[in-house]
Amino acid sequence: MDLSGKRIVVTGAAGGIGLAMAKAALERGAEHAVLVDLDLERVEAAAADIGERASSVAGDVADAALLKRAFDTAGRVDGFFANAGIGTGSGLGEEDAWSATMRVNIEAHVTAARLLMPVWAQRGEGLWVTTASAAGVLTQIGDAPYSVSKAAAVSLAEWLAITYGDRGVQVHCLCPMGVNTNLLNAGLDADSQSVNVVAAAGAILEPEDVAKEVMDAIEANRFMVLPHPEVAEFRRRKVADTDRWLAGMRRLQGSVPGA
Repeated sequence: MDLSGKRIVVTGAAGGIGLAMAKAALERGAEHAVLVDLDLERVEAAAADIGERASSVAGDVADAALLKRAFDTAGRVDGFFANAGIGTGSGLGEEDAWSATMRVNIEAHVTAARLLMPVWAQRGEGLWVTTASAAGVLTQIGDAPYSVSKAAAVSLAEWLAITYGDRGVQVHCLCPMGVNTNLLNAGLDADSQSVNVVAAAGAILEPEDVAKEVMDAIEANRFMVLPHPEVAEFRRRKVADTDRWLAGMRRLQGSVPGA
């Protein structure tokens, strides 16, 4: 897909990967970006910094009314970047951790897909980008809600690509490891084992580098986006010999400290 003249909506766009993808899309010719985030002050500041080619909408990304408001602000939605995400680092997690994580990391995607896919299928064109995680194709030590929700996000993206790919909808799934974002840095500050594992597994990339990988994948119509190329090898090992991979993950878990 050529992004020239396209109008996009990006969630979790007050900073980090979301804001970097919005800016990168505009640099590649997108006409307008609607930035959506729960943090009103930060998302308004991010849109103001971009200028007249960006707007901001603040609220809960899993709320259909909020998404409809964002889509109305865009006027015409050519592309949607389902980027908002949270993690708890809470092991098995309590009920509220599961509820919040699933709501943001997968239910919000389902809500947006229900609104957009019928319109795009009728139009014969649309762009969907899921920000999942390497956790979605591997797992996340120390954070079951995050791991399960990201696996679900990957699965939904695959389903959308299969169901709507021949109807003009282009789907991509971003699965990075560590990226220099507030989410990762907060986990490092808290000495979270789940985040310490991510930091130990590979390089910490900048959001702008990840965004470039996404834009290149859009232009090439490549579904899986792996800014950390080693994830592809880890995934291959998991499928080739799952028992050996599980044993290796247990060793990794035992070698990384955390609260």
